[in-house]
Amino acid sequence: MLKIENVAKTYKGGKKAVKNISLEIKKGEFICFIGPSGCGKTTTMKMINRLIEPSEGAIYLNGENILTKDPVELRRNIGYVIQQIGLFPHMTILENITLVPKLLKWKESEKTARAKELLKLVDMGEEYLDLYPHQLSGGQQQRIGVLRALASNPPLILMDEPFGALDPITRDSLQEEFKNLQRTLDKTIVFVTHDMDEAIKLADRIVILRAGEIVQVGTPDEILRSPANEFVEEFIGKDRLQTRPNVELVEQVMSRTPVSITTDKPLSSAISLMREKRVDSLLVVDKDNVLQGFIDLEIINEYRKKNVTVGETLKTDVYYVRQDTLIRDAVQKILKRGYKYVPVVDQETRLVGIVTRTNLVDIVYDSIWGEEEAEKETNIYAVREA
Repeated sequence: MLKIENVAKTYKGGKKAVKNISLEIKKGEFICFIGPSGCGKTTTMKMINRLIEPSEGAIYLNGENILTKDPVELRRNIGYVIQQIGLFPHMTILENITLVPKLLKWKESEKTARAKELLKLVDMGEEYLDLYPHQLSGGQQQRIGVLRALASNPPLILMDEPFGALDPITRDSLQEEFKNLQRTLDKTIVFVTHDMDEAIKLADRIVILRAGEIVQVGTPDEILRSPANEFVEEFIGKDRLQTRPNVELVEQVMSRTPVSITTDKPLSSAISLMREKRVDSLLVVDKDNVLQGFIDLEIINEYRKKNVTVGETLKTDVYYVRQDTLIRDAVQKILKRGYKYVPVVDQETRLVGIVTRTNLVDIVYDSIWGEEEAEKETNIYAVREA
């Protein structure tokens, strides 16, 4: 998909910002560039769409050397998202999303249809099309910035710290949303960040740079378990949570018998089921077992004297993870947000399990204290032998 071959960037005065970087990126991969300030990560990314021209080397996109292409034509076929979002304030959301399709001379009906299709992907309705950027929240504006990059259906998207200016909760939500979007659309992403947690959460592979050179390339687990040198160890943080080598995915630790109820059941049935199972909340699914939300004691108390169904009372703002989510992401959500549990779904959002704090106790124990305890036991055994 993308091949960077011995690429370097030298500025006036002989300063080398990037030194002979080589990297191959497969179709559909999510690659994160990360490193300290001035390491060359943004410069490298900008050379891919020739916002910065390489001094040496070659970059191939689908086998074609981009240095032989017209830069403007090249950029129209590569999505680009920046931290400042860059929406045009005098343009409507429709006009902002379809800016590149307009330059590519799409028909009006095609542009509008594409904008509506994209808005659905991020749970924003058609009513947003005629609004202006100032009428949207920061998170909504950033969603539109991402959709604009997707509008012409480019094979490659470059993202330069796109969520860096957002508050932690909005940022966390957009990270989840975008990762799911990337999986659905199978886009190739080159993502620049200074946040190691963000890189670990999003990337298929992480590229760590220092002083214009690649120090290590690997999956998040490879880097966390086998840092290349002391610099990488210090950069990723020695106290960052590690998972056991044989337990990586949520589906390996989830309970496969979540307590759930369908939307068509009367609320009285929910009360009976909660009493029987000794739980204070129930996950709610439709007839096809697709997760719809949850009900809890607060809802029961509010509606207990009314003749209503579960579907009429449920809360829809339920956080869930997919069964192929990495354990470390589920751990972060449960511990940082104080969740008692997180439902687990498949690719069609059907409920397949649940992860509770109890499920994670052994993993957290082994990750944080396991090696220390093992070392103590070894030392005790050595003393006894002596």
